[in-house]
Amino acid sequence: QVQLVESGGGLAQAGGSLRLSCAVSGRTVSSYNIGWFRQAPGKDREFVAIISSTGLHTHYTESVKGRFTVSNVNAENTVHLQMDFLKPEDTAVYYCAASSIWLTTSAPQYDYWGQGTQVTVSS
Repeated sequence: QVQLVESGGGLAQAGGSLRLSCAVSGRTVSSYNIGWFRQAPGKDREFVAIISSTGLHTHYTESVKGRFTVSNVNAENTVHLQMDFLKPEDTAVYYCAASSIWLTTSAPQYDYWGQGTQVTVSS
């Protein structure tokens, strides 16, 4: 059974940074493409970023390009989401998820999900 556990959320000021981590167990991180999603109150879950199982390819939603960076550390079986230049509109619960399909931004195509971590950005 694959399990994903997010950590690193918290409170940041606008313009600040946070780094989220997604620890993968049950399979190696290189077995799946790992995506990040977020869900703000009253809104649908939104795709944020994805990194390929090889770690060589990434893709971001337009609103976070140039501010967020996704990376994986095979030795730690962990994927990180570095979030810089944070904005109040980045406030949401952030989830990591695993998919066998590359470059999918559709939540139903992800097989495993973490429990989420809250990110709050104050203005």
